Amino acid sequence: MIQLKENGGIPRSMMILMAVMAGLTVANLYYNQPLLERIRYDLGVNEVPANLIMVFTQVGYATGLCFLIPSGDLYSRRRLIIGSMSMATLMALVIAFSGNIYLIWAASLLLGAFSVVPQFFLPIATQFSKPENKARNMGYVLSGLLIGILGARVVSGFVGEWLGWRAMFLIAAGVMVLCLFTALRMMPDVQRNFEGSYASLMRTVLQIFLTHPVIRLNSVRAAFGFGSLLTVWACLAFHLSRNFGAGSDMVGLLGLCGVAGAMVASGLGKYVPRFGTRRISMAGAFIMIVGWLVALLFGNSYAGLIACIILLDVGLQCQQLSNQSASIAEIPSASNRVNTIFMTIYFTGGSLGTFLAGWGWGIAGWRGVCMVGLVMAGMSLFISLATNK
Repeated sequence: MIQLKENGGIPRSMMILMAVMAGLTVANLYYNQPLLERIRYDLGVNEVPANLIMVFTQVGYATGLCFLIPSGDLYSRRRLIIGSMSMATLMALVIAFSGNIYLIWAASLLLGAFSVVPQFFLPIATQFSKPENKARNMGYVLSGLLIGILGARVVSGFVGEWLGWRAMFLIAAGVMVLCLFTALRMMPDVQRNFEGSYASLMRTVLQIFLTHPVIRLNSVRAAFGFGSLLTVWACLAFHLSRNFGAGSDMVGLLGLCGVAGAMVASGLGKYVPRFGTRRISMAGAFIMIVGWLVALLFGNSYAGLIACIILLDVGLQCQQLSNQSASIAEIPSASNRVNTIFMTIYFTGGSLGTFLAGWGWGIAGWRGVCMVGLVMAGMSLFISLATNK
């Protein structure tokens, strides 16, 4: 088994496998997005309860980030990864066979909580890579993450159209089994970063949060950006069904438009030291604002939706990579705990954007969704403008 040393470098084959598994695991959060209209129709519920499936998944992910990811500094990351994948497999099967919206909410919450595996990989890439390769390797994992998000929407859209939404979650369970066996073969046990109890570990998370304003700042402005992005996906299936007469396969095809974001993520890391976190984050927020203006003015055309999705994905990648890498760089020896703070706040912002999108849809349809996304992107930009370097 490969042994890793801090700043000693990570084999390329391991980086590739971590990027692939990161994408396949995070996909669990996004399979439901193109399928909401089909799930709603099958279970006989309206748009608001269907939208809550997404909300519970995001809240579950934030919960897993808060309580599971810090454990990576205390316990065996290998065992945590394997246990999380096992539980994610079980929850995908529960969703696939469920006929009750409340059971789907509960299973979605737990599926989200145990799909936090990529957030174990990101600190590994940062802590054990050679100093000159840290940002680049983190970009690789983020690229795998984003490709998994995009691929989840595409695959889910077509599987839902051809085989039904339940088949998608059966496939998800099978994918998790493959990832589980891969992790058993390739993941090493890495050194712990903390000595003490779980309770004392969680107290240090709170201490880091309270004593490091830069981490708080980076996390909050990235969270508003993530909430802005998820706003479009929270109601896109409803918008396409009502105004275009399109099915889940079209939602999946639109997911391909975010490939530009994946391309940005792989090459952005080298520019963060050159231009600084604040400037790149501001640029990302501005790009997202432009994307929402396009959606507001031209959202009743496929061209407008494509342009909107591309701009939102590119803008968010600028924000996430710059703010996340800067946060972890604050305390490299507590990388899991810092990443916990960042990603918990990040996905809290995503949950808020998803929830408010459903509220905006209920009040003003697509225009209401656009206004929610625009305000959240604007808040991210305002935070950067209101703080000094």
